[in-house]
Amino acid sequence: MLEQPLTHSFTDGKSEGTTILKLVGPLTLSTIFGFQNEFRAKTPQVMIVDLSESPYMDSAGLGLLMNYYVSAEGHGRKLLLAGLNERITSLMEMTKVDKILKSFPTVDAAEASL
Repeated sequence: MLEQPLTHSFTDGKSEGTTILKLVGPLTLSTIFGFQNEFRAKTPQVMIVDLSESPYMDSAGLGLLMNYYVSAEGHGRKLLLAGLNERITSLMEMTKVDKILKSFPTVDAAEASL
């Protein structure tokens, strides 16, 4: 599972100023280098990260999301997560990040919360 590549795509959300980042594959130390600079450079008012097709995340992937969250919050923007599986949810709970990062079952639910 850890050898799988990570692909990503950015699309506009339903609301103006909302961008959806769709990740397909594991978000790990070995896969984040391909897109982290592009991810950090995107600064929409709301970034929704769709993890519904991401089977696994390690501490490096979690760190990337937390760094983006801190930067976004500091500039009045939002980061929302959507489609977390049980494994990623467990990582978030174990590290207590679930108290900081808002997650939703679907992208539509995340957009509806705005």
